[in-house]
Amino acid sequence: MKPTIPLRKFGVATITGVSGLLLVGCLARDTTSVAVAQNVVPGQTLTGEAARGDWTTDAPGVRRHITPADLAAPYETKSVDNGAHIVPRPEGAWPKAPAGFTVEAYATGLNNPRAIVTAPNGDIFVAESGPNRVRILHDSNGDGKPGIDNIFAEGLRQPFGIAFYPPGPKPQFVYVANTDSVVRFPYKNGDLKATGPAETIVDDISGGGRLRGGGHWTRDIAFSKDGKKMWVSVGSRSNVDENPNDHEVEQRRARIFEFTPDGKNERVYASGIRNPVGLAVNPRTGDLWTSVNERDGLGDHLVPDYVTRVKDGGFYGWPWYYIGDHQDPRHKDEHPELKGKVSVPDVLLQSHSASLDLTFYTGNKFPRTYRGDAFASEHGSWNRARRTGYKVIRVPQKNGVPTGEYEDFLTGFVTPEGDVWGRPVGVTVANDGALLVSDDASGTIWRVAYAGQK
Repeated sequence: MKPTIPLRKFGVATITGVSGLLLVGCLARDTTSVAVAQNVVPGQTLTGEAARGDWTTDAPGVRRHITPADLAAPYETKSVDNGAHIVPRPEGAWPKAPAGFTVEAYATGLNNPRAIVTAPNGDIFVAESGPNRVRILHDSNGDGKPGIDNIFAEGLRQPFGIAFYPPGPKPQFVYVANTDSVVRFPYKNGDLKATGPAETIVDDISGGGRLRGGGHWTRDIAFSKDGKKMWVSVGSRSNVDENPNDHEVEQRRARIFEFTPDGKNERVYASGIRNPVGLAVNPRTGDLWTSVNERDGLGDHLVPDYVTRVKDGGFYGWPWYYIGDHQDPRHKDEHPELKGKVSVPDVLLQSHSASLDLTFYTGNKFPRTYRGDAFASEHGSWNRARRTGYKVIRVPQKNGVPTGEYEDFLTGFVTPEGDVWGRPVGVTVANDGALLVSDDASGTIWRVAYAGQK
């Protein structure tokens, strides 16, 4: 039995990773039929229809490889509204990681923790988007656990993305992406509170609310390795731009913009990306990557979310096409001139997983095979009869190029009955080499560390 974690306590309660055969099968709250028991073996790669799966086929180490040839037909299944039924973490429930890893509650009692970022000095910045503030978790005694937490800035507007500038060990500013602007604060390593007012850098980002199937409000921010470029992601206002009244506002959405760090010299870096929630720069190659929520309403298995390198000038199809030249039936015969010009993403994920934040493993504590790989958080489905997502995945690479596969890394946030007690959002690598994961359902940041043989 794991101990109960009191609010505002840090660095307590640990469980080690899991391995071996997972036998699953249950009557779930979110399904219309009894789930079939399936043998899922860590290290196994699921392909074709088997790769679609749901939470009962998730387990640390299970891989999936979904290709454009595997796509379902539009409306193959009915489109459903099956939002997460959030419950308190049940007794004994805990995130599951691969064998050799430990999972620890690093911080609890947080209010809507979303994106998390590690400062050069090791402090953890947390965007608490609901209360419109940024919090710092500070290790005051060097034990790898936060002894101090402090509000760095408040009075923001649905903050999400956080980035330090210039890149490197001695930043002078911390940038925050509000839903409708980018601001920055003066910052030096060790500051626990903003030492000056917010300076608006970009003031005309199209803001969004929280709407079912649209109105994407998160904005992420990243700098190029040389510090000369600033990228800002903006999701669509609508699901698939099917309402003529939305056309005008969508002209500045479903895009990744590029600016200079002073907010000037705006240009569209990539377009047709429905909701590029997370941005990250591969530290080895300098490539910009994004983690994307694709469209809803076409059935359980369309359209796959994705993680991909972003092509400068790339067009990814939204709203007329998806995953290459597949035309959305809600835009039948529209823009035929775009056919053959749609970029295909690198890694296709289970549809409706709600892929959010991503990061690259830059530490040296995980086994060598993990180093340099990407990790992405899957917040979990609502437009699917049987749940998917609610996990953190690993995206393997070879020489900086994604292989097309992805691997379950942190699972266990859904109960056998199909209820949900945890929803991963943010991912960052701590200076001690652990992976930190924010969970906005339980208000927790989880710490995943490796304790096995390297």
